[in-house]
Amino acid sequence: MQEKPLSKISVQDVLNRAHVSRSAFYAHYSDKVDLLLTDLDEFLKSVATHLCRAADPSERVAVVTEFLAHVAEAEHIRKALARSGRLGDFYDLARQHFARGIERRLKELRRSHRLPPLERSAVAHAMAGALVAQLDWWLSKCRPVPAEEMDRRFHQLVWSSIPCRGQSNTWRALGSDKGPMNLHLSHKGQCNDRVVF
Repeated sequence: MQEKPLSKISVQDVLNRAHVSRSAFYAHYSDKVDLLLTDLDEFLKSVATHLCRAADPSERVAVVTEFLAHVAEAEHIRKALARSGRLGDFYDLARQHFARGIERRLKELRRSHRLPPLERSAVAHAMAGALVAQLDWWLSKCRPVPAEEMDRRFHQLVWSSIPCRGQSNTWRALGSDKGPMNLHLSHKGQCNDRVVF
């Protein structure tokens, strides 16, 4: 994909480069896209679950710095995926894996392990979508801030969406059909956040 778009790469090109037989290839993959998505799937699963597997003591829910840096280093692959119309497949896989990884991490961390399962799942899926959106923005703007700053901002977003320890939360809409809707996340205690859409 560094040399030509995915659409121009044939299975025979893959076989020649990998020095494998056609039967060996088809024993594992249905086509060249299956091969690519399998590799991406394995990479994303590993990245999304890294903190859990490493028993990382931090309150990070995803290795954002490392993920962004790796994707930035592989810019040629991202561009090849975009040219081939497969970048959306990568983003979909990333959302799915990060949603599972973040949900698992939230369950492990003391700060969030008491979230009800449905709320934990909703937060994890929302944050996985936010991470992919941040990645897309960061790359499209030519990496205007360091990956470490993107990591800090992402985790600030994550933890601002979760109630403080020992506090319950309630979502209620305070908007009207005129003007923006205000969502008020009220915690029983000292934390109070307001988001305007």
